[in-house]
Amino acid sequence: MGFTALDLGLRGATAGIFLMVVVVLLRARPYTVIKLLAAALSAGGAAYVIATAPFVPKSTLWWTLPILSGNPVILWLYARAAFDDDFAIRRWHLALWLFVVGIGFSASLAWPSWPMVAQLSLRSMSLVWLVLALSAALQTVRTWGADLVAGRRRLRIAGLMVSLVFIVMFAGSNLAPIDWGGSHVPGNLPAALGGSLATAFAMCTLAILSGMSAFHAAPAHPALIAMAIDKPSGPGGAARDQVRGGDGRESVAPLLLRRLDQLMTVERIYRREGLTIAVLAAKLDLPEYRLRQAINEGLGYRNFNAFLNRYRIDEAKAALADLSQQEVPVLTIAIDAGFQSIGPFNRAFKANTGMTPTEFRREALAGARPATLENDDNFRIGRSGQEFG
Repeated sequence: MGFTALDLGLRGATAGIFLMVVVVLLRARPYTVIKLLAAALSAGGAAYVIATAPFVPKSTLWWTLPILSGNPVILWLYARAAFDDDFAIRRWHLALWLFVVGIGFSASLAWPSWPMVAQLSLRSMSLVWLVLALSAALQTVRTWGADLVAGRRRLRIAGLMVSLVFIVMFAGSNLAPIDWGGSHVPGNLPAALGGSLATAFAMCTLAILSGMSAFHAAPAHPALIAMAIDKPSGPGGAARDQVRGGDGRESVAPLLLRRLDQLMTVERIYRREGLTIAVLAAKLDLPEYRLRQAINEGLGYRNFNAFLNRYRIDEAKAALADLSQQEVPVLTIAIDAGFQSIGPFNRAFKANTGMTPTEFRREALAGARPATLENDDNFRIGRSGQEFG
């Protein structure tokens, strides 16, 4: 009974933290994709710890399972949104969520009369969960290096790993052979969904991490690059790349931002193939964490690729609006600006301008031609006046 009481206490605290996170997230507007997904994930976590608590009739799992079965899809979408600033919800994402929930319904409805159908549904759902968990882990690893927000990197990676381990354990238990008993629910399902102390502890850890992430304040952005370029460093300041603020914490020095701007605007290092934050830090002779801080806190970027794309898109826009380059293919302009292929370039360009590169070029050249013709006419009129005089 002591372990059961501890289990119930942990679950009560976990549900309370999850619900508090939901309230905090939904109170602050505007709503974003990542905020709504985090709220949905927290609400699903609260529902899970309540539905699987000790003394809750296991028969209730069969009407809560369809609701809980969609949580791994929400977790996968959250992982995508957390580490990809250009992520957007698509219709097929909703279709995937409905598909998984539909499998949960088939397992629930088929269990009393067709236990083998329910077993097949549970295993199919578990396979989908495993695929989603692996996809979320791959997304985390792939975009880890480009994330510039130190606090977000630590908290979200920890919460994601706990969630993935939990899903793998849950799905793995359903993939194991299931012992069907007359009036009992599937033999391994209580072990996976039931009120174990280990499950309660894992969910409580996840809830604490979620709460820390929700209450974690975003870092201040004390300077923009234009201000940094114009601001003098003061006596002795030019020799340092970092200065300490009044709180003793290192802040970004203007000199470092000017050195970074020199690399980007004059040397155009963003064109280099395979440029990473490690390469750029080595070029500046800085530790990686200081460069991450400079780009994040000094310039306001959360993602290294977004920082690079700002310069790449600016160069591409100038080339697309240039009459002398109107015959140059868009792909050539994209590669010259530092993009590796046309797909990422098109997505980044449209996110920045609201238009495709072709649409932007058409509008820019249409506006440039009348101005060119007017200048030519003025030049000819001036020449005619000189000749007449």
